[in-house]
Amino acid sequence: HLLLFAALRRSSRQLSTTCGVQAGEKWRKQHGLARSGTEYGPLTDLPDWSYADGRPAPPMKGHLRRRQEREVTARRIVMLNAEMDRGINMWKERQDEAKRAEEHKKSLLFKPKGKLLMKTKSPS
Repeated sequence: HLLLFAALRRSSRQLSTTCGVQAGEKWRKQHGLARSGTEYGPLTDLPDWSYADGRPAPPMKGHLRRRQEREVTARRIVMLNAEMDRGINMWKERQDEAKRAEEHKKSLLFKPKGKLLMKTKSPS
């Protein structure tokens, strides 16, 4: 073992210790599943055991952690959705206000009189 380690240390090649693409990740994503089998699903979400009389087992630490993470994510989604709705409403209000200001400006312009008024009415 020591010889192997010493040979690897002297070698010019570098070993990568990072994780590559997990096997089946692309297939799972294409079929609407989680990236890995441990993110969600019955093997992750359901308890490992239950009492013989049918009572559920107490939740495990990982289950409680995942539930809390999902709750935090759901709250963030709701907050961001409400923020987007407020932003869209404010944008629409600004657009309406700009339109009203433009119409008000046009109403303040001089109106055609006499022969010009007759010219504008005749094509209609």
